[in-house]
Amino acid sequence: MEKSSGRNSFTGSIGFVLAAAGSAVGLGNIWRFPYLAAKDGGGLFLVIYIILALTFGFTLLTTEIAIGRKTKQSPLTAYGQIKKGWKGLGILSCLVPIIILPYYCVIGGWVLKYFLVFLTGGGTEAAADGYFTGYIGDPAQPVILMIIFLLLVAFIVFRGVNKGIESSSKLIMPLLLILVVAISVFSLTISFTDAEGITRTGIDGLKVYLIPDFEGMTVKKFFSVLLDAMGQLFFSLSVAMGIMITYGSYVSDDANLVKSINQIEIFDTVVAFLAGVMIIPSVFTFMGSEGMEASGPSLMFISLPKVFSAMGSIGNGIGCLFFAMVLFAALTSAVSVMEAIVSCFMDRFGMSRAKASIIETVISLAAGVIVCLGYNIMYFDVVLPNGSHAQILDIMDYISNNCLMPLVAIGTCILIGWIAKPQIVIDEAEKTGCKFTRRRLYIVMIKYIAPVMLVILLLKSLGILTVI
Repeated sequence: MEKSSGRNSFTGSIGFVLAAAGSAVGLGNIWRFPYLAAKDGGGLFLVIYIILALTFGFTLLTTEIAIGRKTKQSPLTAYGQIKKGWKGLGILSCLVPIIILPYYCVIGGWVLKYFLVFLTGGGTEAAADGYFTGYIGDPAQPVILMIIFLLLVAFIVFRGVNKGIESSSKLIMPLLLILVVAISVFSLTISFTDAEGITRTGIDGLKVYLIPDFEGMTVKKFFSVLLDAMGQLFFSLSVAMGIMITYGSYVSDDANLVKSINQIEIFDTVVAFLAGVMIIPSVFTFMGSEGMEASGPSLMFISLPKVFSAMGSIGNGIGCLFFAMVLFAALTSAVSVMEAIVSCFMDRFGMSRAKASIIETVISLAAGVIVCLGYNIMYFDVVLPNGSHAQILDIMDYISNNCLMPLVAIGTCILIGWIAKPQIVIDEAEKTGCKFTRRRLYIVMIKYIAPVMLVILLLKSLGILTVI
């Protein structure tokens, strides 16, 4: 199917939903969501997250997809078409995926490494102390695996919207969901007796995950949980990074946008929830409460391999399936990030898909090598405004996720809420005659609540607001 503009379209709503969900279901869901849920009172975090997903997340997701379909443009040029003089917001939106893709491919290379290690029966070796730091400290191997992962992403994007992104999503996403469900069920069946004779089970871990913990809860703590959940939505829904505008531009005008957005919300929330069911019961069973303090790379590449090793003979197989699932999630997300950039190059500079894909691959390759070397040859340590220690990857992550993404989201709320007016999105959502059932909620969120929440989140990320 071709649009009048000559841009490709998804062949149907299923392809769009799976591609958008594939973008949303990434590493943030798997290694950040369970940690935040464990840290922020279990069920309390889950309830707040779901409420925010249906309000705050829904608002940003609907806005970006509607902007994309209305303009049939990538984020770099779409904002300028909504309102003259707003091209700068498009530039910021395009910068986010450009910064994210290189370091995401580096992490994708790490995932590929661990998948191969477990696939070849080396799970016990991967669980040894110092294995991960030794691997990333090698100046050669991480670069090679980063390149392999990047080329796989580039190949899918190079093939285009239908043959590449849509076809791969229809294959990968069902496999990913099957693995997520299977590992989640398995994690609930395990038990372990430690050296002190204390037996813990997967069900015990599930209780830690689901039952709200109000111990020590204060107003300050509640707002901290609220901001954690809101920040997680950026990772979970792939908003404020140009991806949903890009994918929205490939949605046909006769598609039911409201229905598709609801499906994306449900898919992403279910997988995020199941990520917690996969990880928290297993980590709690074999490592106790102390194991729940890990997040990010330390959770995935240090804590979880130890958990798989403690499972005995079955652990290597479970670890292999787990890292296969993570690899699928990383791949679909990286594809969406690269597609947002390639689409920007095509729309702004009139490039062919092949040329735009090659240029972005080269850029990401060069930056990715630098990120890899940031753990060895080019290592340094700085303290970010939020107080965390960082090197190259962390700095790029901080700039893109903590600074630019909230700025883009704030700008989008101002543009649609006050300049172009919410009706422009509502009309786009109701184009096919479907009813925009959350119309009043959307208007209140885009004009008032979302901008205020985003400003608070930005100030906290920058270390300016420290009372929350």
